[in-house]
Amino acid sequence: MDRNDPVAQRDRKIVRTSVIAILTNLFLVAFKAVVGLMANSIAIVLDALNNLSDALSSVITILGTKLASRPADAKHPFGYGRIEYLTAIIIACMVLAAGAGSASASVKNILNPEATNYSVVTLVIVVVGIITKLVLGGYTKKVGKETDSDALVASGADATFDAIISAGTLVAALVNMFSGYVIDGWVGALISIAILKAGLEMLMDTLNSIVGSRADAELTNEIKAKLRTMDGVLGAYDLVLHNYGPTKLMGSVNVAVYDWRTAEELHAISKNAQKMALEEYHMELYVGFYAVNTKMNDLHQMELDVSKELANYKHVMAMHAFYEDRLTKVISFDAVIDFKCKDATYLVAQIEKDLGEKYGRTFRIQIDRAYSD
Repeated sequence: MDRNDPVAQRDRKIVRTSVIAILTNLFLVAFKAVVGLMANSIAIVLDALNNLSDALSSVITILGTKLASRPADAKHPFGYGRIEYLTAIIIACMVLAAGAGSASASVKNILNPEATNYSVVTLVIVVVGIITKLVLGGYTKKVGKETDSDALVASGADATFDAIISAGTLVAALVNMFSGYVIDGWVGALISIAILKAGLEMLMDTLNSIVGSRADAELTNEIKAKLRTMDGVLGAYDLVLHNYGPTKLMGSVNVAVYDWRTAEELHAISKNAQKMALEEYHMELYVGFYAVNTKMNDLHQMELDVSKELANYKHVMAMHAFYEDRLTKVISFDAVIDFKCKDATYLVAQIEKDLGEKYGRTFRIQIDRAYSD
């Protein structure tokens, strides 16, 4: 892979950040484990185990990034980018397992509390851990956003959250030192709940990406706006984006053009649109066309009237591709139906019937969905 390629640069950045996270977490594991055992503190020991799981998750992030960067082949023509999502699922399951384990240990400590032995050194090391995690979390989250890596963003957020959890451990230590009360088990329980919550959220976010979520509104609106500025394009509709990993997007769009355009001109418009999408968004874009009537002025007025009529139907969001077949005299258009509509087929059939009775014409309506903003 070309080292100057944006995807290769992104992968190197993710790996470098993950290595830093691994080394930092291993440092924290060693110190917290020693201090926790010396102080007989279940909260600090659990905190150390959480840092170990963070280090392991960074290792998995590196492996996932390497595997996801493999080039497309005949068996996987869209590449291996979605492996990053599988990596995130593994990390989420590790977090959930760690949360379950710590919850079990915390409950045992609550039922059978053991005396703790905190010292000034203990508190200093906990403070060092808090500061280290805050710095690591901010750095990892920043790189994650720059590289569009959900795994790094989650790791950064988790590190920041770890700092808050460690702050709770510090509070438990101070309470024990000044009052003699042992609340480590309860703090450990809170840590467990926090870990389980973070793992569940991470899992749900990743599953959402795999199932297929709505494309970013800012991105889709920007793409359609740029298409509309291209020579020969009158409008852009039906933009659909398919995600094959954080760095692999494919899409399709329909653009409106005058009906007198030649096949040669349509070919040029299509290639220009594809070139723009590839250069600016690293995306493969497939372009279809809608013809706009230029030979019948009365049809344009009918289009305006029909558009007003459709506003009376609750679940119709918009219409486009209004056109008359000059041979059959059938008028066709696409109606964008809200996902909330329980029976789009029935609704469209009713609209066809109503419009046919009003205008004395045959209407054929294609059901369309707002797959993007």
